[in-house]
Amino acid sequence: MILCQNRGQYPGRLIAVEGLDGSGKSTQIYLLKRWLEMKGLKVFFTEWNSSLLVKKATSKGKKRQLLTPTTFSLIHCTDFADRYERQILPLIKAGYLVLCDRYIYTAFARDAVRGCSRTWLEYLYGFACHPDITLFFNTPLQVALERILGGRPQLKYHEAGMDLGLSADPYESFRIFQGKIYDEYLALQKRYGFIEIDGTASIEAQQQRVRELIAAEIDLPRYRSRTIGIG
Repeated sequence: MILCQNRGQYPGRLIAVEGLDGSGKSTQIYLLKRWLEMKGLKVFFTEWNSSLLVKKATSKGKKRQLLTPTTFSLIHCTDFADRYERQILPLIKAGYLVLCDRYIYTAFARDAVRGCSRTWLEYLYGFACHPDITLFFNTPLQVALERILGGRPQLKYHEAGMDLGLSADPYESFRIFQGKIYDEYLALQKRYGFIEIDGTASIEAQQQRVRELIAAEIDLPRYRSRTIGIG
């Protein structure tokens, strides 16, 4: 299954970040967003699982532990489709730099681990454009786990992958779950050409690398707002 290709198709550009929980991707895309805004560029930011359309249904399903892997996948796809139709695609067409904190590859990795067919997932998200740039924050599993577990007194049921029956212990389940997701990301990196960022480097070093990559790949002055600071 070949996704809709965005490269050169629309005036805007689509930039996504992917990686394990605790890989540092959210910090880096936020810093990138602020840097681009300070340059006076047209920027829009969106994050995974943030559509108001299905937020209540998702929350209720998770709390009551009612979601099967397929239902879980379909709800997240509905969330993404809503944001894609209302925000992502219109703004790419309007000439914006659209930044995505996780994209369809998050679903490809997590839902595949939950048992969904990889082919089915690719067809399910077949309407979505492939990003112009996908940054993969490659962080060793143990490092990512330490970052997450160090700041979480308690893991959520689905976050820990408890619905998969991997272990009765939430922390061990989380470790196994994240390990399987990491393996999926490595396969996706090869297939879709993710640009790898060293997730063990300092925040400053990672951000410098990210900025250099974006500046080299995209003609940034082209996306300057008429009024500086509006994005």
